[in-house]
Amino acid sequence: MAKGQKKRKGFFSDLRLPVVKNYIYPSSRSSLLVIGGIGAALVAVVFVFNLTAQSGSLVSNGPLSSNHASFGGECASCHTAFESVTNDKCSLCHEKFGDEIGAYTYSSHYLYRSGDFTRLVPSPDEVTCFSCHPEHQGSRASIIQVPDAACTQCHEYGSFNSGHPEFAFAAENIEDPANLNFSHTQHVTEVINQEGLADIERSCLYCHHADQDGKSFQPIEFETACSACHISTSVSTSWLPIRSASRPAGVQTLSAIQTRQGPGTRWADAMNPSEFQQRRDEVRKRPVYHRDPWILENLKRLQDELYPDRNDLAELLRAAAGEDERDARDLYTEALTTLETYADELRSTPGRDVQKALSEIDGLIALVKRRLRDPYRSIDETRFLLGPDDINSDLNASEIAEFESVIDGLTETCQTCHTVQQSAIQRVQKDQRILFRSEFDHRVHIIQRGCLECHSAIPIREHVARDSVAIEAIDYAGIQNLPAIETCQTCHAPAKAVNTCISCHLFHPDKSQHTNMLRYLE
Repeated sequence: MAKGQKKRKGFFSDLRLPVVKNYIYPSSRSSLLVIGGIGAALVAVVFVFNLTAQSGSLVSNGPLSSNHASFGGECASCHTAFESVTNDKCSLCHEKFGDEIGAYTYSSHYLYRSGDFTRLVPSPDEVTCFSCHPEHQGSRASIIQVPDAACTQCHEYGSFNSGHPEFAFAAENIEDPANLNFSHTQHVTEVINQEGLADIERSCLYCHHADQDGKSFQPIEFETACSACHISTSVSTSWLPIRSASRPAGVQTLSAIQTRQGPGTRWADAMNPSEFQQRRDEVRKRPVYHRDPWILENLKRLQDELYPDRNDLAELLRAAAGEDERDARDLYTEALTTLETYADELRSTPGRDVQKALSEIDGLIALVKRRLRDPYRSIDETRFLLGPDDINSDLNASEIAEFESVIDGLTETCQTCHTVQQSAIQRVQKDQRILFRSEFDHRVHIIQRGCLECHSAIPIREHVARDSVAIEAIDYAGIQNLPAIETCQTCHAPAKAVNTCISCHLFHPDKSQHTNMLRYLE
């Protein structure tokens, strides 16, 4: 290019389109930029005003339910930036601090009224809290009304009326572990005749006492349900051989027990000697009391002779332990009561070592009681079972028969109602709950149906009408006098009474505990 020649701009492509010195802005594009800037400024002003003066309604998913209304202006209470709401956030309020399992966890659900810690296996189907309890649905929304679809993700039963399994006791023919000799028709007839009742169902309430809220029933106790008719002052034991060096298969007299002064025998000092009649080398007791301490003390000693290898913890119980895991806390409570009785008998004993030992025992008992209050602590009820049932190998067949004869005579009055095995009175199942994985409210059902309309497995009406007692095959304590699922389905159906999962089942079984202050103070 020649010096001084004016530099020219090039061209685009072969079309030789010229390029101008300054870019030409279309007038319409300039207007759009101005309008867009003004619009963005207005939006920013609206959002700032909404956040400061209108509680952020434009950026919120909606108002919180009344359960969480106090957190309305504190999003960080539940939310973390760029994350979903986590279970840990819920636990901050809804769980006891330091709780190993947690009342609202899947672990507690797996343990729901079973106490089976082998079920604590995480499932891939586990979801977060907010999946079942969604928020921001409005202040009147009920976040605890969980739909069936949330339950059937794991429990693939369909609905209550199609797919729900039969109740276990009916499907597997499980008998009631009552351990009693008992006839309903006999007792109902007796109550009706004695009380002059016109309504047969009123007789049920003479033994089955409702809880304060009317939902269920209190455990049956001898003092409130049986004592009015059973164990009169005329009842006595058989004549029993008195234990001696030459005759170990015998009972100890009251004076012998007073002299021995073993643990838990303080009752002997207060017992009336005139209740015993003695002839030569035999003794009998009249009257006999329920849980008669003289009978139980001798029964325990005879059991030691026959089964020397039994579990020592079993000696702390009045009756043999059963295999029902629901009995576990009752067994430990009864054992602690026995230990406290033993300790109280030693409190007047002088000596620094004795008092120091008692102080240590009191501390251990208090510790065990605190642990028993924790509904999610694993408790082993098998530690109270008798253990090996091998009879003392030092005894021959004749001696064994003699021991068993004495035990039979000692417990003759008891066996009117109780069963005796391995020289031990079998534990009575006082808790009447059988469908313990569900919730049932008798109070709301009794206005719809009478007792015997649902509890019809035993033909009570037919035999009471004839003033007769049913044969044992159709009327004994082991019969589960409960309705099967078909009876419930006659009322609970889509077009009738509610039949949702949560109408009978709880996912969180121990909801009352998170407000129990004692649990937080432990």
